[in-house]
Amino acid sequence: MGGFRPQRFSLASSKSSASWAFTESMPPSYPSSVSSHPSFVSVPSIYSMGLPSPPLSPSYSSTFIRQQKLRSIAPPPPVFQRLPPEIYDCILHQLAIFHEEPAAMSLGNDSPTQVKRFKTKFGVRLKLLRRTLRERRVLAQHVREIKVPRLQADGAAGDTRNLGLVASLVMACPNLEKLVGFYPVYGHAFDRLSYALSTRPKLKEHVWLIGENLAITERSRKQLPPGLMDMHQADQFLHFHKRWHSLSTLFLFSDKHGVLERDIFVHTLHRLPALRHLCISSFDMDDFDDGTLQSLPQSLQSLRLQDLEGVTFWGLSEFSRTPSAQGIRQLSLINLDIKYISAISNLLLRLQKLHRFTMVQESSPEVADGELVFQPIIASQQLQYMHWDILIPGSANKNLANSIRAGGFPNMRTLRAPSDHDGLLQMVCRPRAQVVLPSDKYSKAYRAITDGSPDRLARTLFTARKQAQQRIEDARKTAVFRVVVEEDGIVQEIFEIQGYIGTLGSNISYSLSPEVPGSDNALIDFPDLLDGSKEIAPKDGCTGMWNASHHGGKKWWNHTERYRYHSVDLQRFF
Repeated sequence: MGGFRPQRFSLASSKSSASWAFTESMPPSYPSSVSSHPSFVSVPSIYSMGLPSPPLSPSYSSTFIRQQKLRSIAPPPPVFQRLPPEIYDCILHQLAIFHEEPAAMSLGNDSPTQVKRFKTKFGVRLKLLRRTLRERRVLAQHVREIKVPRLQADGAAGDTRNLGLVASLVMACPNLEKLVGFYPVYGHAFDRLSYALSTRPKLKEHVWLIGENLAITERSRKQLPPGLMDMHQADQFLHFHKRWHSLSTLFLFSDKHGVLERDIFVHTLHRLPALRHLCISSFDMDDFDDGTLQSLPQSLQSLRLQDLEGVTFWGLSEFSRTPSAQGIRQLSLINLDIKYISAISNLLLRLQKLHRFTMVQESSPEVADGELVFQPIIASQQLQYMHWDILIPGSANKNLANSIRAGGFPNMRTLRAPSDHDGLLQMVCRPRAQVVLPSDKYSKAYRAITDGSPDRLARTLFTARKQAQQRIEDARKTAVFRVVVEEDGIVQEIFEIQGYIGTLGSNISYSLSPEVPGSDNALIDFPDLLDGSKEIAPKDGCTGMWNASHHGGKKWWNHTERYRYHSVDLQRFF
């Protein structure tokens, strides 16, 4: 046998087999197409015949032997494959909580070292993330949500450099569904971010903050609407929604100077076939009125109307008859100044799928003069949750309480009434022993309560809980009945049952908890969405100290303080 002759090894498995020959110059590699876990079959070779070994380098030989040993042992299946699906889902859920709740981190706060190294003054971490996503296209395809909170918190949302940087990040993620925490004002002028988002076909939610446009303002001084938006501005705004076939949540908010005319409203909303949740706030009566309300799409399931002076009680009553209202499950009417309670009654009666209703305004909706009413005045067979907040006392709270007593809300389980001044609504709910929270003493309104008499009409949860608790304490001072224990005509013991506030047997829970944890306001509002001040609290930052036990020392784990991820779910608005 003159020289080294390569031998043929075979790789066998239960499902497939493959064989090949190694050459002296080829490294030991295996085809990736072999299925299952391979195992080597023992065959005669030059090594078992006592022939001289080929001149292999030590590193090559050790690598070959190590790979042979590793590949000759079929690895056990991953541990996650042996877990029940319920446990696996629970693990994923907990991991999501760890990464999305306040303990998780968000982009922002570049370190001085990074700024110096990359010779740029802002957005170093964003640029590094963008580079990674551009280089790793497969990874970029899995990005569904981008959270850039610090730009909004620092008041830099309108900076063109930030807009361009975030836009380039959006363009790197072809399957993006959400851009969270960064909501720049759109003034009907082209910007890269709005265009970038318009090219994401899988986008599921978007927030428009419509701001002032100088050209539109100038035209408004010379002519009346419609026609304040020129053809280019209207077409550009409509074109942004052309690809959003998956958009399910849309917010349209004006800063009191932003203009979005009626026909643009109608055409925009009807371009979104998947639209389910809609919030419209702070538009002028020339932009959104009763006629626009009747033209809403029929796909809606959640609707929030806020600070719209063009919407009247008549328009709401007519809207309850339209097909667009029949699929609504969650309805919020905020500061619409509804004059008559009949509009609310019509909505609750005709919206057969409604299970959550929110009503907030200062004036009390009353019964119209000469109107004949029967109890219950307002009723809903399927409603489960109601937020009722009428600031100025009137007959509205009394009418609601009487309607509940008359069986108008058989499926209601929660009633939140921050302006229950006389306790009428607390009386029809299930009794509670305590309403105040231990954290109330840290509330900003606590000093106003302790230093003097509180404002009875203050719309704060702290005041509402304080008043509700005081009514409970006052009721306890009176015994509702006594239990006398006698034995042989001699009184042995007397038990007094203290009074309470509420109705025994009621299924309705009286709630005074906020939608945003720690807030003194019951309802979530746009300032909660736009204000990022909570994310720049110094005591809430992270410097990597949690990993200080690493053997690499401080240089390995320490980093510039970064702020926590405080997400605001848009579904809380409904």
